[in-house]
Amino acid sequence: MFEGHPQETVDSLLHDDAEFRQLYNRHRKLNRQCMDAELGVLAVNDATLGQMKREKLVVKQRLMRMFEDKTTH
Repeated sequence: MFEGHPQETVDSLLHDDAEFRQLYNRHRKLNRQCMDAELGVLAVNDATLGQMKREKLVVKQRLMRMFEDKTTH
């Protein structure tokens, strides 16, 4: 998700910012669940998968805003 950005910056945010860490972990969990659902490993209907993908996108957008706010100020 943060390709092209220094890993030290991401690691620092994960260590220092509880909200960032929580959102980051939520995104990773949703990403795994979506992948499992698409592979047929996790049984969910299309509506649930769509909801999971929308939530994942919202979390990603929030993480990117937080990252930009923390690294540009």
